[in-house]
This record gives sequence, C-alpha cells and structure tokens, in this order.
Amino acid sequence: MFTSINPATSETIATYDELTAEGIETKVQRAIDTFRAWRTTDYAARTELLARIADAFEDDKRRLAEIATREMGKTLKSAIAEVEKCAAAFRHYAENGPAMLEDRRVAVATGHATAHWLPMGPVLAVMPWNFPYWQVVRFAAPTIMAGNVGLLKHASNVQGVAAAMEETIVEAGGPAGLFQNLAVKSDKVAGLIADDRVVAVTLTGSEDAGMKVAEAAGRALKKVVLELGGSDPFIVMPSANVDEAAKTAVAARIQNTGQSCICAKRMIVHADVYDAFMDRFVAGMNAVKAGDPMDPATDMGPLSSEEQRQTVLDQVDQLRRAGATLVGGEALPGAGAFMSAGVLTDVPLDDPVADEELFGPVAMVFKAGDLDEAVRIANAVPFGLGSSVWTEDEAEKARFVRDIEAGMTAINQLLASAPAAPFGGVKRSGHGRELGPYGLHEFMNLKAVIE
Repeated sequence: MFTSINPATSETIATYDELTAEGIETKVQRAIDTFRAWRTTDYAARTELLARIADAFEDDKRRLAEIATREMGKTLKSAIAEVEKCAAAFRHYAENGPAMLEDRRVAVATGHATAHWLPMGPVLAVMPWNFPYWQVVRFAAPTIMAGNVGLLKHASNVQGVAAAMEETIVEAGGPAGLFQNLAVKSDKVAGLIADDRVVAVTLTGSEDAGMKVAEAAGRALKKVVLELGGSDPFIVMPSANVDEAAKTAVAARIQNTGQSCICAKRMIVHADVYDAFMDRFVAGMNAVKAGDPMDPATDMGPLSSEEQRQTVLDQVDQLRRAGATLVGGEALPGAGAFMSAGVLTDVPLDDPVADEELFGPVAMVFKAGDLDEAVRIANAVPFGLGSSVWTEDEAEKARFVRDIEAGMTAINQLLASAPAAPFGGVKRSGHGRELGPYGLHEFMNLKAVIE
C-alpha cells in the first residue's frame, strides 16, 4: 500500500494498492508483446503518436500539475511549467526523432558498412519524486521514438502522477503496453532487472539507489544509465554582472525548494566581488516567500516530506557545529514541511557534510582568491553533474569548460535541462546521457551491416 501525504498540510490525500506478483507478470508480458509490434512501426506512426501525447499534456496541464503539487509540494506555477516542458520534449522527438535515427554509411575494405539504429525491448525506469513528470519524460519520449517500450517504477509518494502519465499516454493513442506504471516498491526492482524480458534500466535518484541498480544490472549484464546526485558549483568572477549573478543564484538555489539535482548548491565567489555578491544574495534569499504552493505569490513550497526537511536541518546543524555561520535555513512553525531559505558561510571544506548534497533551500558560499582556487573548490566534492560560471573573460570561460569536472556547464545563466541537449554527469553523479540524440541512442542496438 502506498500512502500519499500532502507535504503542505501533512494530510493524507490518497492511498494506492501495490501491484501483486501476478500483476507485475501481466504488465511485463504485455510490454514484451507490445514491443514485438511497436518495433516494426514506421517513424511516421511514432512521431504522430508523440505529437498527440504532447498535445494531451499541454491540454491537461493544470490538472496534471495540481496532482504533482499536492503529492510532493512544488509550487503550482512551477508544476505547470514542468508539464509544459514535457509537452515540448515529446514534440521535440516528434519533429526531430527520424533525423536522429538516420543510417550512417562508411567505406570499408570490402565495400561499405551501414550503421542502423534498432530498438531493443522493454526499458525499466526507476524515477524520483522531485520532478515527477519531467524525469519520466526524459526517458519516455526517446523510448517511444526508438521503438522500445517503457516500464515505470516511480517514487512511492507520487503514485498519482505515475497513474496520470500512463492514462494520458494511453488516451492519446498509445498501445496499452507501450508505457506502463508499475506500482511497486524498491524491493521489486532487482527482480525486474533480472527478468530476461527487460533489456535495460535507467535510474534518476540517490547514490545508494544508483549503486543498487548498477549492481543488479551488472549481474544481469544489462545496459544502465544513472543520473544521480549533484552539488553544483556556481562560480562568480570579477568580470561578471554581479547583480544578475546574485539574482540568478537565488533562483537557482530555491527552485523546487532546493530539491533539484542541478540546483546551484555551492556558490564560489572571487574575493574581489565577494562582498558585493553577498549583499545581494543574502538579501534575495531573505526575501524568498515560503508558503501555500497553490498561491501564485509563493516563491517556494514545502519540502517533499517532514523527513526530508529533517535531513536538511541535520546537515545544516552539523555544519554549524563545525564552525559554519547560518542565516535563515530554519524550520517554519505550523503544519507542513516548510523551511526558510538559508545561507551558510565559513563552511569547513574538510567536514564530511561539505561533500554531501544539500537537498533543500540552503546554499553554501565559499570565497576564492583566484581562478585556480575556484576550480579546486568546485572539484572538491565527489559529484560532477552540472555547474554555472559567471565571467566575461573568454580565457576564463575556456578554462572552466576544460577543468570543471561536470557533465554540464552553463555560462552566465542558470543551468537547466533542454530536450535537444545532452543531460548527465561524471564522477558519483552517474554515467550515460539523457535527451537529444544521445538519450535516444542509449538503449538502441547500433547494428553494422557490411555489404
């Protein structure tokens, strides 16, 4: 049984039955049966379906967004934007997918070789609650375009979202086994990965979950894509527009109440502009309004649960005891998992918590004496997902692109995923890529035909 609790009110809003062993078997077999037919469809059939799904998400965006807001607490306006982004991703693959799958011919000694992209089968996706639609669509849209089929194991607290996604895709004309929600808990994942009918697995989640999925996939010799945690640096150099950098830093840190893998979590500021940045950044964080996520005037809603809030508060308390100074970052009174936005300074780099991901609206700020020190601080954590650098100096830009250990670097802007661009990280942030042609190709058989 799954229980859905509204983190803004602490009230139970729904319960969902867990899928039985027989139910799992029925859905997995339906997936493989559907795949046998779907794999032979032409690109036109796939793109037409993707376009209809995009329209369905767009047409029903408010209802879908409200489900997410009630289940995991993000503001309604950000939930609507998330559903709109999903529609854009489906549309991107509808418009560009066929070109991504074009054959490639090269000369060989005996004539020529042609590279064909071919579908593989059912792909299992283990997905988190923080962007409950977008994380799934990053896998679902390319899966459909590839000719594969999808099985979704979603987070326990967003089962309403999971059910709504399957319903929306089926109502848009998708075959019943094309995309199925598996209402199961984590203890069923290893068995699903071991099933010969499941050809690959993709996970977005914690390091611990990633290690368990990777271990199970390794035993089964199956391809796996992992998008794990991040503690993204946000570097500000003297040539930057400090006003714009500070404003963007606030938005980057509080998006989704700080519960985003690519949130800017560590602000690394050159000593020459540190005071000017901090004046603006602290004022901006202090002005953040936490409250009812359904209210358009709210800047950020609650954290996803009271347990998640306590995790963040415990991390902050540990850093304070190690010598860090905190402004804000406190639990707010009353019902719900609310807390204020916070800023930590004087964080000791050698404290174990400084290496962790703060999955809540609290920023760590570090002062760097020069570019070399900024790079050292940026790379001092085990994560390597995203980064944002603020400089007008071309040589500095090139250095950051070369030397920051991350899968993505945004220059003078907030880092955000986009349907056309590769998404993923290095180090303990995982491996593999989603989105663009890269996400489409991850779970396909690149077959060489020699003639």
